[in-house]
Amino acid sequence: MTTDGRGPIETATAELAAWLTSAAGTTVPIGPPRAYGDADGLTLWPLELRPAQQTRSSGAVREPYRFTVRHLLCVAGPAGPALLDRVLTSATSDGSYPVVLEAGDAPLWSAFGAAPRPALLIDVPAQVDHPTPAAPPVLQPLRLRQLSMRTLAGRVVGPEDQPLAAMRVELPGTASATRTGPDGRFLLVGVPHDPDHPGPVRLRLRGRGLVLTADVDAGEDDIVIVCAPPTH
Repeated sequence: MTTDGRGPIETATAELAAWLTSAAGTTVPIGPPRAYGDADGLTLWPLELRPAQQTRSSGAVREPYRFTVRHLLCVAGPAGPALLDRVLTSATSDGSYPVVLEAGDAPLWSAFGAAPRPALLIDVPAQVDHPTPAAPPVLQPLRLRQLSMRTLAGRVVGPEDQPLAAMRVELPGTASATRTGPDGRFLLVGVPHDPDHPGPVRLRLRGRGLVLTADVDAGEDDIVIVCAPPTH
């Protein structure tokens, strides 16, 4: 569950609906396809859950369970085709969401009791975060050692090096978080640095329907994180 009480499927659908509203220029309601005359525009509906490649856990920290929510976006009236044009143009221009042109099977529309119409399938990555287990009891005297803090600077890009703006970049387990600017750049301050145990820094990225983790080299002057669409 997220901090606002929403689950991963609800969060993925809400974020996609917000992006579609921006791309289409009008509100895109969430609901199953309906007969013409009941609505005019577009409708969005989470259609199915699809498996995604999992990341192997190491140590006491369990990696999130990853999957994909496939949504059906379809025309819901005479105004729908023009709005669908805007969404398709936006999605293929900036790579925000991968779209699939395979939503025209007759059994699909029969199941909804609706007439066939132009539609897209849109895949949104999602994940179930596992709570961190309780720490084991301390059996030896504690040794306190002050760590220095460093700042991570870099970019978040999509396919073909397209900058991704408004992506939340955070250091899990800490209050360190920021968002990317219009050029995809971010500056994350307050990242602990232990010179005795150097290693990659794990960051979590959220936004544009994406939720992923990335291990980055804190020693790089210009970190580049590529958010690629999920593959099946």
